[in-house]
Amino acid sequence: MSVAFRRESDEEHKEPRFELPIPPGPNPVTKRGYALIKKRTEELEGAVTSASGEEQRAELQRDLRYWRASLATAQVAPPAAGDAVALGTRVTIEQAGKVRSLTIVGHDEADRAAGLVAFASPLAQAVMGAEPGETIDRPGNGQAIRIISVELA
Repeated sequence: MSVAFRRESDEEHKEPRFELPIPPGPNPVTKRGYALIKKRTEELEGAVTSASGEEQRAELQRDLRYWRASLATAQVAPPAAGDAVALGTRVTIEQAGKVRSLTIVGHDEADRAAGLVAFASPLAQAVMGAEPGETIDRPGNGQAIRIISVELA
């Protein structure tokens, strides 16, 4: 029989499951972000113990490794003063004639649709440290960003 018609196992045809990437560098988080990471870790620990199949358990354990690493490296950022854009502040900006508000948060808390932007994102990096009334030239797209207001989130 030709080797072309042999099948060693079903496993060799599955897509490989890689570990979830952990962002490089420090892991600053807000108090809310820390609580969310801790809650997710606890939920996954419970789910792993009650998982029925080996495949399901393996996937949950992979997710749990990510969240445990995130929890272990989380550093709750000190409260922001509120006078300049920092982790844990809500900033209202005007860019290209559009006004929008966003909150600067940690990686695991980010949700662009909800206006929660990770501190490492290009937009957050562009406005970090800026104060109300300041205008920042955003590299790459040529659109200036005007800081309208900054407040504690």
